[in-house]
Amino acid sequence: MNRKTFRIIALLSLLGARTIFAADAEKSKTSKVTVIFDHPENYADVKDAFMPTDKGREAILDDIKQFVETRAASLLRAGQSLEMKFTEIDLAGEFEPQLGPNFGDVRIMKEIYAPRFDFEFRLTGAGGKVLSEGKRKLRDPFYLHRLLLSNNEPRCYEKDILNDWLRSDIKSKVAAD
Repeated sequence: MNRKTFRIIALLSLLGARTIFAADAEKSKTSKVTVIFDHPENYADVKDAFMPTDKGREAILDDIKQFVETRAASLLRAGQSLEMKFTEIDLAGEFEPQLGPNFGDVRIMKEIYAPRFDFEFRLTGAGGKVLSEGKRKLRDPFYLHRLLLSNNEPRCYEKDILNDWLRSDIKSKVAAD
């Protein structure tokens, strides 16, 4: 391939990527995802260590919020909106500082420490019509047996459980609208 052909292909690739990013930006403007954490200080387990910090809890909640907003926005059509209000969160694993001085900030993953999410949601269509709403209690006692693309990402089990719910419950309602 000569230089001129390579430059043309590179330019076309950049233009195509720009179009895709512009479409994604436009989609995110026209669909709305709202995530609310109702009294997060009372949640069973949103801790960054055995001796938790407020800053750590806020970082964890922000990570969950960004994941849900990004993933849900990719499923919604223009004008649709999703509101999720979390009332309880219990992250996967537990801290077991009794194992030694270095275990106060290490989450130990066991099936008895399964993640839990309790939330209310409302999915509305472009005209404001309610497509679906309700309460959900997500549990997965077999979370350690999930096939994950990467289990190195923080809160990978929690994100996978939420992603499953978004794909099964929300995507089907969005398609029906």
